[in-house]
Amino acid sequence: MLKIISFQKIWDHAPHNALTDLIRFKDGWYCTFREGNKHVLGANGCIRILYSRDLSHWTPVAFFSQEGIDLRDPKLSVTPENKLMLLAGGSQYTQRGKYLVFQSRVAFSNDGIKWSPFQLVLEPHQWLWRVTWHQGKAYGVAYRFSNPKRKKNEWIAELFESNNGVDYKLLSSWDIKGYPNEATLRFFDDGRMIALLRRDKRFDNHAWIGISAPPYKEWEWKPTRHYFGGPNFCFIDGVIWAAGRILMPNPYGYHEKTVLAKVEKDDIIPVLCLPSGGDTSYPGMVYHEGHLWLSYYSSHEGTTAIYLACIQL
Repeated sequence: MLKIISFQKIWDHAPHNALTDLIRFKDGWYCTFREGNKHVLGANGCIRILYSRDLSHWTPVAFFSQEGIDLRDPKLSVTPENKLMLLAGGSQYTQRGKYLVFQSRVAFSNDGIKWSPFQLVLEPHQWLWRVTWHQGKAYGVAYRFSNPKRKKNEWIAELFESNNGVDYKLLSSWDIKGYPNEATLRFFDDGRMIALLRRDKRFDNHAWIGISAPPYKEWEWKPTRHYFGGPNFCFIDGVIWAAGRILMPNPYGYHEKTVLAKVEKDDIIPVLCLPSGGDTSYPGMVYHEGHLWLSYYSSHEGTTAIYLACIQL
C-alpha cells in the first residue's frame, strides 16, 4: 500500500529555503538546497549541505557562497572515483536586476565536508541542470536562451556527455519547442536513455518524455498530460516513479502541489500528493531498504522550508 510513513521539516533557517537534492554516500545521507531571501532569479543565493546518519537528525556540514553570484539548483551525484560531485548554477545581474550571465559549476569532495573550489563548466548562458552517471560517464541536459539578449525567444535544450564531470561534449541538440528546460536522465538495463523534460510555454507546458538508444543521437518524444516542474524520477523494481510539481485545478484556477507519480505508457500519473503548496517542488529521491525517501521544499506552512518524506511503496 502506497503511503507516507514519516514526514518532517529538516530546515527553515533562511528566509527562503528551496531547490533540494538528496543522496546516500558512504553510509550517510546528504541533503543540499539553496538559501536566499526569495526565490526569484537575481536574489542572493547560497548553497547549504546537511548530513545525517539516521535520517532524523541533520547537521550542516558545508556552505557555499560567491559574492555577486546567485547560486541555485544544487545537485549531488557520485563519480566513478567514489567522490561526491556538487553541480550548481550561478547567475549574475545588474543592480537593477537585469540579467548579465549564467554559468554552471562543479565541486568535488571525499567526505561531503571539505570541497574543492568550484570549476566553471560549459559556456556562459548554458544551464546544466542535473547529471546522471552511467558506465563511467556523466550525462546531462543543458538549456539556454536562443538569444541571451531576448529571453522571450525560444529556448534550446542540448544533451552533453563527460568523462570527468568537468569537460563536456555535445551529443545532440533536441528539436523541441515550448521553452524546454529542466531535465532528468536515467538508463534502462539495455543502455537506452530516458529523459523527463519540463516545458514552460504558456498554454502548452506539458512535460515530454524521450527515449534514445546509444549513442543517444536520435530521440523519440511523446508529450505527457501534465506540467511537471523540478522533474526527478528513478527505477524501482521495474516501475518508474517520478516526483515534481504539478498544477492541480481548483475553483479559482490552479494550485501547485509536489506529487509522487508513476510513469506509464509515456505519461505521468500522479498517485500521491505530498504535504505541499505554493512555492514547492524540486525533489531529491533515494530508494533504500524498501522505502523511498524524498526531499523537497514547500511554502504550505508559511515559511518556504525543506522537508523529508519517507514513502512505503
